[in-house]
Amino acid sequence: MANIITIYFSMKGETIAPGMKLVNLDKGHTAQAAEFIQEAVGGELFEIETVKTYNPDHFAMIQEAKEEIEKNEMPELKRLPENLEGKSVVFLGFPNWWNQLPMPVISFLNKVDLSGKKIIPFNTSEGSGAGKGMNQLKKICNKSEIATVSEWKGSAVDASEDKIKDWARNQIK
Repeated sequence: MANIITIYFSMKGETIAPGMKLVNLDKGHTAQAAEFIQEAVGGELFEIETVKTYNPDHFAMIQEAKEEIEKNEMPELKRLPENLEGKSVVFLGFPNWWNQLPMPVISFLNKVDLSGKKIIPFNTSEGSGAGKGMNQLKKICNKSEIATVSEWKGSAVDASEDKIKDWARNQIK
């Protein structure tokens, strides 16, 4: 469907897996979920990318994220989607950073106009869910229709392909 876009922010590299062990990911959990969604419903796929590179050490990265939040620092983005005017449905994916939207997602939402669009949020985490992210999303995108967030355990995304695809298809019926 040409009127759908799946937009996501995701971290690859070192992350915490079940049992508090560290693993390295070639592709972040949110990216993987976004690809499943795009395969299920079609449309475009767009990754929110920052100009700066976050520290590959997970614990150092989460401290960077905390400092961004505390300073309300909006990281510079590499690019924005070329044309959102023809899109009526936006699947928006993000991990939970310190119980809220990652600052790159907030930076993105402050730069694009999603007014009048249906936003279908999805979140990956190891159990903390979307946190305050939905309240932030509703505040920033107050002229959009925002669906209930779907939350998936990050480490289970790869085994949840069919479930994620079915969910995505049901969102656009």
